[in-house]
Order: sequence, then structure tokens, then C-alpha cells
Amino acid sequence: MTVHIGAKPGDIAETVLMPGDPYRAKWAAETFLKDAKLVNEVRGMLGFTGTWQGHRVTIQGSGMGMPSLSIYANELMAEYNAQTLIRIGSCGGMQPHVNIRDVIIAMTASTITSPSSGIFREFNYAPCADWSLLIAAVKAAEAKGTRTHVGGIYSSDVFYAERPDLDEQMVRHGILGVEMEAAELYTLAARHKRRALAVLTVSDHLQTGEALPAADREKTFGDMVEIALQAAFS
Repeated sequence: MTVHIGAKPGDIAETVLMPGDPYRAKWAAETFLKDAKLVNEVRGMLGFTGTWQGHRVTIQGSGMGMPSLSIYANELMAEYNAQTLIRIGSCGGMQPHVNIRDVIIAMTASTITSPSSGIFREFNYAPCADWSLLIAAVKAAEAKGTRTHVGGIYSSDVFYAERPDLDEQMVRHGILGVEMEAAELYTLAARHKRRALAVLTVSDHLQTGEALPAADREKTFGDMVEIALQAAFS
């Protein structure tokens, strides 16, 4: 048991999926896991452990933003021996060819600052995904026929950004989408020598203003969860 995770020793699986929303963790656990058991509800940040095709899996909410994810990822790795951590969440599309409902598999995650920035000082560390997870996720997406993009994303430390000049440069340099957690997850995984990946559903688009209707979200997010699970155990 840690400060933010009330799970007992052995309650957390070595493979952890991390949606930002704790209620999305509940939905994913009930939808995809067999015999899912609630193992954490401290501060309402729900976590569940069950099995998928015979493999133990934990689905633990991370909260919104890198500082919140950092708390849970650190405790999962340092205290519960989590070995594979996959962020599953939504993102905003940034490129014209990236459409609503598409899935982005993040090869790299650029950021202005993160909770780990202080230890690097002037060094610009480049957080990246685990290659074995990335290639397995690509193969899983191809097998499902899911429209998928692989490349760099931007992890923002604010939701309501007011930097159109920065957005312009990110689009210019091929950034596929924006979210708020992956850069810190990738950095922490490298530090702890663990595997990490972010598989993201495009729920809205910064250029077109489109947004995924609430009624369509479950099916689209389901594709993302299945890709993450297939990648974890390939």
C-alpha cells in the first residue's frame, strides 16, 4: 500500500493500462477483463485487476496531466513492480490527414516541461516508446483494420493553451496530436527500466474543430484498449 494506491501486495499485475479518467478505467475493466476486482479507490482514482485471455492485467486511472500520472506511475513501478505500462486515452489531432476516431501510436512525446524537467536542467531529453510494444501495437492495429498513425505527439502541461505560434510549429514539424501525459510516462519508464507506450484515440481536432460525439466514444475507445492489450502480450 502506498500513499495514493491502496492495493495490497500482489494486487497489481505486471501489465498496467493507464487511462486518465478513473471511470474509463472502470468501463475498460468491466468490458475487457474477466473477474475484474477493484484494487484501488484512494481519492476516487479507481484501479481494477483481472485477466485478459489468461493474462493478469491492471487498469489504473492516472488523473489528468503529467504531475498526476507521475504519482501513479512512480508508485506502480517502484512499489508494485509494474513492468509494462500503456497509456490509453484521448488526444487532439493536429495534422490534416489525422481524422476523428483514428488511433495514434506515439513513437515520441515532446514537451515544454514535465515533472522530470528539473533533473535534466539544460539537457533536452527525448522521451520515446518501447520499441517492442510499439511494433506489436502497430501489428495489432493493422490486424484489426484500424486507421492508425505512428509518430511524434506533444504532451502539454496545460489544457487551455494560448500558443497558436507553438501549434503552428508543431504542425509544421509533423506532430500528430496533443495530450497531457505520455512524455512523463516515457521518461519514468526509461528511468526505471520498464516498457511504456501510449495508444491514443483522436477525440477532437485542433484544426477543424471536430469532436467525437459522446455516443460514439465507447466503440472507438474499445479499439484502442484492444490494441493495447494485444501489444502487451505479443
